[in-house]
Amino acid sequence: MVPSVLIVDDEKHTREGLQQALADNYDVSIAASADEAFNLLDSQPFDVVLTDLRMPGKSGLKVIDKALALPQRPAVLMMTAYGNIDTAVEAMKRGAVDFLTKPVNIERLEVLIQRALKTKTLEVEVQQLHERLDEKFSFGGGIVGNSPNLTAVLDRVKLVAPSRATVLVEGESGTGKELIAQAIHQASPRARAPFIAVHCAALSENLLESELFGHERGAFTGATERRIGRFESAIGGTLFLDEIGEISLSTQVKLLRFLETKAIERVGGSKPIELDVRLVAATNRNLETMVREGKFREDLFFRLNVVRIELPPLRTRPDDIPALLAHYLKLFSEENGHPLLTLEPGAIVTLKSYPWPGNIRELRNFCENAVVLRRGGKLTEYDLEPKFRQTTSLADTNRPGVAAAPNSSASFALALGNSGPSLSVEVNEKHLLREALIKSRGNRTKAAKLMGISRRTLHRKIAQWPELDVTDK
Repeated sequence: MVPSVLIVDDEKHTREGLQQALADNYDVSIAASADEAFNLLDSQPFDVVLTDLRMPGKSGLKVIDKALALPQRPAVLMMTAYGNIDTAVEAMKRGAVDFLTKPVNIERLEVLIQRALKTKTLEVEVQQLHERLDEKFSFGGGIVGNSPNLTAVLDRVKLVAPSRATVLVEGESGTGKELIAQAIHQASPRARAPFIAVHCAALSENLLESELFGHERGAFTGATERRIGRFESAIGGTLFLDEIGEISLSTQVKLLRFLETKAIERVGGSKPIELDVRLVAATNRNLETMVREGKFREDLFFRLNVVRIELPPLRTRPDDIPALLAHYLKLFSEENGHPLLTLEPGAIVTLKSYPWPGNIRELRNFCENAVVLRRGGKLTEYDLEPKFRQTTSLADTNRPGVAAAPNSSASFALALGNSGPSLSVEVNEKHLLREALIKSRGNRTKAAKLMGISRRTLHRKIAQWPELDVTDK
């Protein structure tokens, strides 16, 4: 698409000469006054506005103000006579990206227009990135679920986000601690500043200290130049320290010093550097236990534990699992260019009963694996790996709408009549029927043969227990 340029100048030969010079590379419009420029700006978008400073009536400064107040802001260049440099500086303070002195050098003008277009493109890209981040990490975006315990967490996040308080996020591995940290950052006044994440467990003690605080030249062997650390990279924003329970006691001391003084010292340096950085830490370990064992400093724990947010494991919010599955299946189907993979009701019931020891990370990996390998279609409970069926509670067979899937050893025991006194005949029958249907992938004729009963009897049993919800193939 050809970039559009608006030239505003009350001198006819100047504006028409510039129009002729630029017409080969740009879609050029001209205006003889500020009012005429206003009408054009209101009627169509422009990529660049080139305006004279002094004109009868409204000045070029008014054109700048008008252009930069538009929803789609163009880049603005100012033309001025040699003696009006101070006014040109004022124009740049108002938002003009550069200025030229008259008579205009066409080659320089071309360079400035190209530079202005690149600047405008970067501004648009940055704005779009911020919008995507706001959407992804907003409370209706990347955080999926509406169970009461998750809602309580998000309510706490909303309260703490606008503050300057240090936050400690606790939760099992894979529960989404970094996602919560990013949500805190995006909902805070620091949202347009950097969010810097450091995974403490992935770095050795010496490397972590240098990574966090930076180092001076000659601080240690191989330190050939000064290096800025993650703290300084996060100035004005948020520093997220994941797995903070893994840091050494010596690094804990330096971290404590920052929390007390809001200043750091680079490795090998002696000059304190004051920083405006908010700290959010996360751990899957019990820091209070570590304090009692002497593995974590008590004073640092108290400094970190200003606001504590505990993330619930996925097994405690099974009602969120269908929404999470739908979210990630859609995400990975779109990312891989595959038709949307959907789940049959039986598969959803089975996956809701699975404890997900790896939490959301495990569920996410399951969805990506399913999308990549199946490339669309529907996923039934018979397509699931045995581990998802084996962990379904036997007691669930007595709950309406839920049919349990026994593990292999249990079902063999049932088949041998060695089920034990705690299981009723009905529960045993349901287990055997369930296993037969799973092994036959829902084929009722094959399931009846596996059980040694007639197909009619099998149909009667399924009618008796409609929660099995099996489709004859």
